[in-house]
Amino acid sequence: MDILQASALELGEKIQQKEITAVEAMEAVFSQIEQVDETIHSYLYLDKDQAMEQAKEAQAQIEKGELTGPLAGVPIAIKDNICTKDIPTTCASKILQGFRPTFDATAMEQVKKAGMLLVGKTNMDEFAMGSTTETSAFGVTRNPRGTDHVPGGSSGGSAAAVAAKECFLALGSDTGGSIRQPAGYCGVVGMKPTYGTVSRYGLIAYGSSLDQIGPITRNVKDAAALLTAISSKDWKDSTSADIPSREFSALLEKDIRGMRVGLPRDYFTEGLDSQVKEGILKAAKALEARGAIVEEFDLSLVEYAIPAYYTIAAAEASSNLERFDGVKYGYRAADYEGLHQMYKKTRSEGFGEEVKRRIMLGSFVLSSGYYDAYYLKALRVKALIVKAFQKAFETYDCILGPVAPTVAPKLGESLQDPLKMYLGDIYTIAVNLAGLPGICLPCSDADNGLPIGAQLIGKAFEDQKLLQIAYALEQELQYTPSSHEVAENE
Repeated sequence: MDILQASALELGEKIQQKEITAVEAMEAVFSQIEQVDETIHSYLYLDKDQAMEQAKEAQAQIEKGELTGPLAGVPIAIKDNICTKDIPTTCASKILQGFRPTFDATAMEQVKKAGMLLVGKTNMDEFAMGSTTETSAFGVTRNPRGTDHVPGGSSGGSAAAVAAKECFLALGSDTGGSIRQPAGYCGVVGMKPTYGTVSRYGLIAYGSSLDQIGPITRNVKDAAALLTAISSKDWKDSTSADIPSREFSALLEKDIRGMRVGLPRDYFTEGLDSQVKEGILKAAKALEARGAIVEEFDLSLVEYAIPAYYTIAAAEASSNLERFDGVKYGYRAADYEGLHQMYKKTRSEGFGEEVKRRIMLGSFVLSSGYYDAYYLKALRVKALIVKAFQKAFETYDCILGPVAPTVAPKLGESLQDPLKMYLGDIYTIAVNLAGLPGICLPCSDADNGLPIGAQLIGKAFEDQKLLQIAYALEQELQYTPSSHEVAENE
């Protein structure tokens, strides 16, 4: 069989049964990377020799019976804002070029503990600020389903790597849709867990109250298995939650008959592409075919989510990014006079335009005289959004909607108008503001062959139930992309 066609769990099983070795799996991945990554540019860092050595060590442990997990020996890609010991972690920014952390993020420790093998670090929007992976200081990533189009962002490199079969699994981070939206654009599965389910220790912060690490995979089963592997209670992260069960695959195959699914009317107003709307309604019918009850309802406050999110996220970013000053690590300007000029020149040269824009916005909303008018007001709106979702989940087991208003735009289109790019996050950001779990999976293709993603939103800490509903939807839709191959330039 072609190793690359296997899902992560199928590969893990074949490795345990000694039908395939971890070394063969890694060789297949690097063969694919050599063929397509010059075009796609999913990766910022690769070390084939190191990866092959790692695969040999893992295979020896598997043969001794020391590594028996379902994902042992499976190659995984890691977003470049997740710290990896002695391996470059740049957040796709010039200011962190050459930075090698002295420790692994907790999620990375969990990946190693489960026996997964690091392929490399994936491209992203600089410091996770963007929706297209075009703000990276090291070049754009292209969508494998149409290489004239963006892969989404900020976890575009991870989503593109999974879609282009350059790995079997990937980790991304989601601050306002940065896992779910690129998964939707690339036709793969992406999940943002409930805030606190996965430790944020070692995730280089953008918005600390919003960021969450999560899986990007080829199917829902793989997503549940990867989330089970990386989830942990962590004393190093004060926001890490102690939840009753971390076996996220437990309910997958259970019937969803009688479950109630809400379809917010607010998500189907002007601005939503007609083909995307058709795709979501197709997903609604598929859930009904599985016995779920689908009803329309009014969610409210949708139009306030974007201003509240960008106010809070920018404020947290301006605070989090002040640590990058050229003193301890990363980039430092060459010519300067005195400490203050060194700060200014280092940040001016090291940060990209989008990052500077958000730092300035965040500094403004936190400044004296504007703090009450903007930041505190945004926090009050956030509290109202949390209440609106709580009320909805008194009636519904999950909410179904689009992940983005359109399919993936062409490269260069979004950056011309940053406000338009921000508005593209309208369906994803409220999930982060409320700390809820959300998952995106492909439901159909548009006429141009690009995938359409359906988003399911669940109640806080009901990630198991959300995965159960997503799996039922995936089984009913039986989605297959219009092409399994990496698309050529249009």
